[in-house]
Amino acid sequence: MFEICVEHTFAAAHALRNYRGKCENVHGHNYRVQVGMEAAELDQNGMLYDFTELKRRLRATSEYLDHQFLNELKPFDEINPSAENLARFIFDEIQKTLDKGSVAYVKVWETDTSCATYRR
Repeated sequence: MFEICVEHTFAAAHALRNYRGKCENVHGHNYRVQVGMEAAELDQNGMLYDFTELKRRLRATSEYLDHQFLNELKPFDEINPSAENLARFIFDEIQKTLDKGSVAYVKVWETDTSCATYRR
């Protein structure tokens, strides 16, 4: 099995609903996102997917979130803007734009030591 991944960062604020603790208050993060793809076979060029194209798709998705109050953006106006839900959102957004292949996972770091992963 082959796997590739790309990373990108963006900054945003959020407040966790139905949470008791510091994170119920509005606060921000410098999020780091990693998107991974996997495949059993490579294409005729010996590549799983073009890094440049995957980075472009991740940047486009991150642009929607960058420097925003996540609680006011769809779908986070209805679901909690947790790292877990962000990972699923980014996974789904990138997957629906791919012309070939599939996303294996998305990791979202809120800090250098804390991240959430979504896999289908």
